[in-house]
Amino acid sequence: MQDTHPPELHEPAAPVAWLRRWWRRQTPGRQDRYAMLAPLAAVLLFLAAIVSAFWYLRLEEMDREQEAVRRDVEYAQQRLRLRLLERQEQLMRIARDVSNKDVDAEEFAGRAEALVTQYPELQALTWIDDHRRLKASYAGPSLPVQQQRVAGDVLRAGETESTFTLVRDLQQPVYSQPTGGTEPVPLLQLHVPLAEQARFAGVVLAEYSIDSLLRYGVPAEVTARYAVSLVDAKGRLLAGQTLPPRGSATRLLSWASPQANEYEVPVSPVGNGLVLRAQAYRTSLGVVGSGLFWLVGTLSAMTAWMLIGNWRHTRRRIKAQQALVVETNFRRAMENSMLTGMRALDMHGRITYVNPAFCQMTGWNESELVGRTAPFPYWPEADFEQLTARLDDEVSGRTGPGGFQVRVKRKDGSLFDARMYVSPLVDPKGHQSGWMTSMTDITEPNRIREQLQASHERFTTVLEALDASVSVAPLGSEELLFANKLYRQWFGQNTGGHLQMVAQGGVADLPRTHDETLDDVDSFVGLPTGQLTAAHSENAEIFVPELGKWLEVRSRYLNWVDGRLAQLVIATDITSRRHAEEQASAQAERAQSASRLITMGEMASSVAHELNQPLTAINNYCNGLVSRIRGGQIQQEDLLLALDKTARQAQRAGQIIQRIRSFVRRSEPNRTPSEVATMVAEAVELAEIELRRRNVRLSHYVAARLPLVLVDPILIEQVLVNLLKNAAESIDQARRPASQRSVELRAVPRQVGEQPVVEFSVVDTGAGLAPEVMDRLYEAFFSTKAEGMGIGLNLCRSIVESHQGRMQAENIYNGTDVAGCRFSFWIPVSGATNSAANKDAGVPA
Repeated sequence: MQDTHPPELHEPAAPVAWLRRWWRRQTPGRQDRYAMLAPLAAVLLFLAAIVSAFWYLRLEEMDREQEAVRRDVEYAQQRLRLRLLERQEQLMRIARDVSNKDVDAEEFAGRAEALVTQYPELQALTWIDDHRRLKASYAGPSLPVQQQRVAGDVLRAGETESTFTLVRDLQQPVYSQPTGGTEPVPLLQLHVPLAEQARFAGVVLAEYSIDSLLRYGVPAEVTARYAVSLVDAKGRLLAGQTLPPRGSATRLLSWASPQANEYEVPVSPVGNGLVLRAQAYRTSLGVVGSGLFWLVGTLSAMTAWMLIGNWRHTRRRIKAQQALVVETNFRRAMENSMLTGMRALDMHGRITYVNPAFCQMTGWNESELVGRTAPFPYWPEADFEQLTARLDDEVSGRTGPGGFQVRVKRKDGSLFDARMYVSPLVDPKGHQSGWMTSMTDITEPNRIREQLQASHERFTTVLEALDASVSVAPLGSEELLFANKLYRQWFGQNTGGHLQMVAQGGVADLPRTHDETLDDVDSFVGLPTGQLTAAHSENAEIFVPELGKWLEVRSRYLNWVDGRLAQLVIATDITSRRHAEEQASAQAERAQSASRLITMGEMASSVAHELNQPLTAINNYCNGLVSRIRGGQIQQEDLLLALDKTARQAQRAGQIIQRIRSFVRRSEPNRTPSEVATMVAEAVELAEIELRRRNVRLSHYVAARLPLVLVDPILIEQVLVNLLKNAAESIDQARRPASQRSVELRAVPRQVGEQPVVEFSVVDTGAGLAPEVMDRLYEAFFSTKAEGMGIGLNLCRSIVESHQGRMQAENIYNGTDVAGCRFSFWIPVSGATNSAANKDAGVPA
């Protein structure tokens, strides 16, 4: 058997040459094994080094972990101490208030409940007097029933007996733990003494839950890193968790401690009776995270790579072969899945390759196409000449990058449109061997394009035939994007008319800039285009002097086809409508004036009777004065008194005439902020003439502090006079007795929906309105009076609705009998309030 171990070296000066000779004497199999042993020995040496380094680093890590545990436990103990001292201070304040008799038992229970609710570690608070009797107590819901104390009971013998005596002797707060047999009770008690005139008066007993004290007193970052627990002086667990001792296997390691890395410290101010203990979890990465570990790992990986180098070299050829097969299959699958037809031609125009998509498009299979020359079977007969010229250009390389469109015939004879793109086909040596052509079916895009073109033509025809001007211009530019025929007739091809309508219509346009020195940046960056395009259109009526027309302008924002924000303006000629509205307004004004004249004509006899009284009094006073002056029987004082009475009667007659003149005088509509009380007073004075003639009592009520209303006061007075006159006539026609002949006028504030209004109502005691009359009440030229014209109520409703108000009528019932009628209307006050504010501020309404 050949010796596999090297003999002793007889030539120390030439060890390398000896090793070479020894290596050549080994068989190839042994050479391979020795080649594997060399890196294995290196790996073993590195393992020995890493074990030594791990032992050293582990000792250092244990010291650092012990220091970290000590520091964190001290920090947690300080937090517990501060929390206990804070609760102790609060309890001492309660004890002081109890000692000073500022707190009775009920208040003590309330304050105890607040403390227990606010601080979860507190379980119960009890007030015990010097005879060990419980005066008041409150326990949290988490405290067991058997541990709760009831006010009025006496502290049981042995229960906190020694602690109670100790507190009485020391007169200082004392912490203790209740005794519960062999098992520790997880409660901590604090006895705070009560002193009344330097005499011991009992204690305030606070009981803490040690588990809650641990949960809320120890910081979360400490409990996350350690197993934290509270134990008593005998080491018994009160709250928290502890780690089990490590297994016996770890005791064999000199650097491994049989117990977890832990530290404990008494909790102040409780003392040694309560100890905080923390045991560290094993969270360190140890040497795995050190640089030495990774260095050794890298070197070991390099060694492993050297060992499998030959194996990789052997498999490299097989992998390359497999990759080639995979790549070929991938390219074939990609070509087969494409919807674009592919065709290859050689330099002579012969088909050398077609993919399945090309065959599917034309209906010819690969065997029928490969090897064919022009004319190809998918060429339409009518296009042979054109397609032959295209093929010559294709083979000569004269096709453009945009491709060309042709018609292709399927095997069944049907035709479709296609677009072809040509690119050179290069072999592995870099020489061109032919041309590759891709073909796409564009029949559907062409059909859609034709439909869009037809739709565009129809849409343009409709816009051109509109009787409204339509224009679109981008914001920030004077370019006119679109204008229909009517716009071009009115304003031409420029944007002047568009901008003029926008400006007159009050639609805000954005500033334009033409400074070419600015950067080419969109000036509308940040503009909320989504909100603008979704907004409602804005309407305005303007007059264009150049056209002599009134136009209704509607505008809105939209996104143009190129993405720019544009403004659409639609203008409609409303000149004829405006003229009709002006004529209707003039007719309404004349009707209102005529109605007032008719009303005064109907009241002529009453007015004459009203004027006859002061005129008769003036005549009597004058005749009496003449008689007495002729007889010389009048004194100066009597003369002055008679003349003063005559002047007052003349003034009264003048006021009646002036009021009638103001009522019937024709004037332009003038809506101003008006006082309701003034309008009611004027209407009452005019209507009282007619009501007195008909022996009808009139009463009116105006609510205090009514707001101003924006109205034409003459028109509102006309409505009130008409309603009051109709009420008096209804009472007269019903022949009511004198005690039932009354009309009431009221003006009060109301709320209609969310809008404040002033409501006017006229209530009479007449015969009411028949159902057939109620249906036609506001119909023009309909009247129940033999001499009536039927325009009074119709005109009244028109006046009220022109002031944005509403009018209504209803019968008043007494049981089943009609006892009268009520006419009412309301006027909104919002417009008047705004106008009054503008007037005060100097702004025209």
